[in-house]
Amino acid sequence: MPKINLLDKAVAELIAAGEVVERPASVIKELVENSIDAGADIITVEIQRGGITYIRVTDNGCGISFEDVPIAFLRHATSKIKTDTDLDSIATLGFRGEALAAVSSVARVEMLTATANSAVGTHYRIEGGQECGYEEAGCPKGTTITIKDLFYNTPARMKFLKKDVSEANACAAVIDRIALSHPEVSFKFIRDGKLTLTTSGNGDIKGTVYSVLGREFSATLIDVDSEIEGIAVTGLTCKPIACRPTRNNQLTFLNGRLVRSGTVVAAAEQAYKNSAMIGKFPGFVLYLTVPYDTVDVNVHPAKTEVRFSDEKRVFNAVYGAVKAAITAKDTRPEVKLSKPTFSPFQHVTVDEYRQQRIDGEETVAERIYKTSSPPQRNDSVLGFRQDGDISFRDKFSYTAVHTDDKSEIRQEEKTFSPREHPPKSDITNVSAADESPVSVTKQVSAKVDVIIEKEPEEAPVIKVIGEAFSTYIVAEMGDSIFMIDKHAAHERILFNKLSKERRVEMQTLLTPISVTLAKEEYDVLTQNTELLLANGFEIEDFGNSAVAVRAIPSFLTGENLASLLSEIASSLLNTRTVRTEREEHILHSIACRAAIKAGQNTSLLEMQRLAEKVLTSQEIMYCPHGRPVAFEIKKRELEKQFGRIQ
Repeated sequence: MPKINLLDKAVAELIAAGEVVERPASVIKELVENSIDAGADIITVEIQRGGITYIRVTDNGCGISFEDVPIAFLRHATSKIKTDTDLDSIATLGFRGEALAAVSSVARVEMLTATANSAVGTHYRIEGGQECGYEEAGCPKGTTITIKDLFYNTPARMKFLKKDVSEANACAAVIDRIALSHPEVSFKFIRDGKLTLTTSGNGDIKGTVYSVLGREFSATLIDVDSEIEGIAVTGLTCKPIACRPTRNNQLTFLNGRLVRSGTVVAAAEQAYKNSAMIGKFPGFVLYLTVPYDTVDVNVHPAKTEVRFSDEKRVFNAVYGAVKAAITAKDTRPEVKLSKPTFSPFQHVTVDEYRQQRIDGEETVAERIYKTSSPPQRNDSVLGFRQDGDISFRDKFSYTAVHTDDKSEIRQEEKTFSPREHPPKSDITNVSAADESPVSVTKQVSAKVDVIIEKEPEEAPVIKVIGEAFSTYIVAEMGDSIFMIDKHAAHERILFNKLSKERRVEMQTLLTPISVTLAKEEYDVLTQNTELLLANGFEIEDFGNSAVAVRAIPSFLTGENLASLLSEIASSLLNTRTVRTEREEHILHSIACRAAIKAGQNTSLLEMQRLAEKVLTSQEIMYCPHGRPVAFEIKKRELEKQFGRIQ
């Protein structure tokens, strides 16, 4: 076992300021890293009340000898470095020897430890920096450290702690990261008496990622394994199709240590250029192995930031490894067909549904529509009804007569002109014998009144010419042609509607869906369940960084809930201001997901209705993300291009 020494003052001065114990998570980080440095391959962490009142870390490492235990709690005491030259090639996670001294000064600390060669172990107690007990005791090989009443003697620092659940989530996040950094170590995390994390410790990276980050994320990953210019880059990165709206799952481990490196992140994201959607970020778990003398890990008290001697070399290694992985190992997305779940009431009311065909028979409204305009596809992508969702400029009545060989319609009041383009109202007040099938041997008459509000005569005439690239509606109005982005337009319409009504209709799921999130996302969602409920999402804490989704906005059927909740959580994390602004971010996400997508088939009637809404409203100018909804091209400009005028 290495001997613990007090550093010379000259050596101690070369080391940056020691680790500041800010919260329970920072205590756990230091203790667990010490356990790994001690050679442990089984580590158990237990907390209560977020770690504020109780933390216990147990390992099966080499332990500490009886005479070295008191020295371990002194400032600048460590077994990991001796001289200033050791700072140039640090191979351990912790090295300053300040963690125990810092923790014991603000908490009640108890240690049980034994080495493999000792007949008995050591029991040591220290409170507020004062030794309270030092004796031999029986205990297994390894070390168990118990921390109680953190900051009991420094109430000024206690007030900066967050709620117990937030502190517990921070502790869990630390354990997650360290477990990922050392898949060869078996970790257990016990939170308020409940086991929330366990890893096998068999060295399987993907299995560890599955245990820590969940099934959804691990299913999108492909292997990375490359060595360029003496730098080994291994691990996992996501497929381009699975890039996320946040950078939460971008993890870099350098020589077994979790670090933040802008160089690594920039290189990995650059490798996805022209492969991933703009605004989406790859998730990855990358392990870099570099010579110890080419990196400085002593530039930050928490040792989470590093400085490379050759940044370009690291960039090239990461870029090349990730690019090679997504080029060679990415596969086409697999399409899994599911049973259709069409509901006839999904986009129509009960009264509207009664006008649709019954047992194969066409309704009167359908026949009128077919005689007045070309038939349209029954897509109803935008939520607009097409079967009978026609508008007429005046009220008229007619009688429909069904016979066994033909059907005829006797008009009673006004002749309908098929050239009149249907604007935007609904067929209402239908009274017909539609409760049972119509017999082919018996004449049945049905009188239907269609009442339509008259539009102002000065209303502009809007004519949809067609659609370009299944994305842009081409419409004519007056002396201008408009190119309308149908997704941006529909998104703004939905957002305006949700913002004005402040009420989102919910659809209860037949079976709740479990979604695993990053710790920060899980934390913010579980703390804002009331805000989410007011906007159509009913979720509850499912434990272990997962939430159970019980209800969603009714028009979000079929959406990827994991991606959507991650997006909402990201907006909440970045918007910790007034409730109104946070709610608007949620409505942005809902409207974007519910809106018609580019490339989706849209009927002529739907495009007409959408163009009318856009071009007759000054409120629909930009989508919620700031993109323009429509561009205008004047007739005069076209005539100039064709040489008709100068």
